[in-house]
Formats: sequence, structure tokens, C-alpha cells
Amino acid sequence: MGKIIAVANQKGGVGKTTTSINLAGALGVLERKVLLVDADPQANATSGVGIDPKNVKTSIYECIINDIEPQDIILETNSPNLHLLPAHIDLVGAEIEMINMPSREKMMRAALNKIKDQYDFIIIDCSPSLGLITLNALTAADSIIIPVQCEYFALEGLGKLLNTIKIVQARLNPDLSIEGLLLTMYDIRLRLSNQVVEEVKTHFQKMVFDTIIQRNTRLGEAPSYGETIIMHDASCKGAINYLNLAREILQKNEMTNIKGSEKILDFNT
Repeated sequence: MGKIIAVANQKGGVGKTTTSINLAGALGVLERKVLLVDADPQANATSGVGIDPKNVKTSIYECIINDIEPQDIILETNSPNLHLLPAHIDLVGAEIEMINMPSREKMMRAALNKIKDQYDFIIIDCSPSLGLITLNALTAADSIIIPVQCEYFALEGLGKLLNTIKIVQARLNPDLSIEGLLLTMYDIRLRLSNQVVEEVKTHFQKMVFDTIIQRNTRLGEAPSYGETIIMHDASCKGAINYLNLAREILQKNEMTNIKGSEKILDFNT
């Protein structure tokens, strides 16, 4: 039975889609079978792995609203062991259509449970909101990764997200846990970045991943080529960072024989 991880933060521009794509790609390279679920109407995760959303005829929208079997619309990607459940702009209307449906918060979980045992990991890229689609993702997920950018407003809105998680745990998904807070867009040269790292680690301690995602131009380039960072440039800092994150998650979930002292390469080089 695979593990479902939602990547969520209602604050935009923190690296949710970048993390979803590249963590999924890294887990695939480490020989885990992975499904990337694009739950954002912008469909950036879909285009980021080389699938043109304009050519997507059936998407996660049809799975949720029309009860289409997810197995019938899953697409292969050019990244090893990585499949995609794509999104389309139609997903914008899903929240309106779901309002009067019974068990509206559990529709994504029902869809993903049909294929959960076919994958080691299912990674859900959530939209920058706390709307009904994101609520569906949190209800479907076993855990959540929260990207936090190393910038001035790093903790802005984080309290609201954590409160939403508590509500989901209490009412919809008692098994939902926090996989970890992921510090992103880190620049070792900037005092502010280092201050944010210290502040987040002071507040959240063991909830924060050891791995930190550094600013890297290659991470910005890769989506324009429809590639994960590892397929685009496996030797760059961004690829190393996300491989480290994948190893850390495997270690945390006891899915590897890597020793704790060896789970991180060097995220400051």
C-alpha cells in the first residue's frame, strides 16, 4: 500500500509545484514507483513533467466529478518510475460542482484509494489556497509536506494552514500527519535566509526537514523543458537537494537501509 503525501501551503510562490515534481522524480530515480497528482487548475505540475495541459482530454477533474477510473487516465512521463494524474483548467469549476455533493471532502480519497496499492508514493501538488480541492487532498493524504521559503514573510499564513490541518484531523482524516516543513529558496549568502532557518527550526524543531532546498537557476529552467531537475541536470545543487529530501523521506518511513548518519549528502555545497 503506497503512501499519499500532499504538498500544500496556501501561500503562493513557496515552491510547492517545484517540490512536488522534483521529489516525485527523485523518488522515481531511487527506484520507487511514484504517481504525481496535479490538483492545481494551473496544471503546472502537468506541464512541468512534459505533458501539455491543452492536450489533456481527461484529468483528475473527471475522476472527482464524473467518477472516471483514475487508472484510465494516468499518463507515463519521461522520468523513471514516474506517472502522472494530470490536471486541466476545468478543475476550477470542480469546487462549485462539489458543493452539494455528499461526502464532498472525500471524493479525491475515493479515487486515489483505487490505485494506492499500485505505487510506493503518491505525491499531490495542491493549489495555493485552502479551498475544497486542497481540503480533498488533505483528506486523501497520509501526510503533508509544507514548503516554507527562506524569506521575510516565511511564517505568514502558516498558522492558518496548521489550524486547517487540525480541523481535517479532527473531522475528516484522523491519520493525517505532518511529514515535515521544507525550507526552500535558501541563499547561504543572505543573512535573512539564515535567520529564517533559525526561526523556523526554533519554532518547529524536529518537524523541519534536515534537507534545505537552495536557490538554483536550474530549478527554474527545468519546467520549461518539461523535465524534473534530475533529468535536466543531475549534478546541480537542486538535483542533489531533492535527492537528499527523497532519501530523508525514505529513511523517515523506514523504506531504506541507509544509516541515519548517511541520509544527507551535503545540502550546503
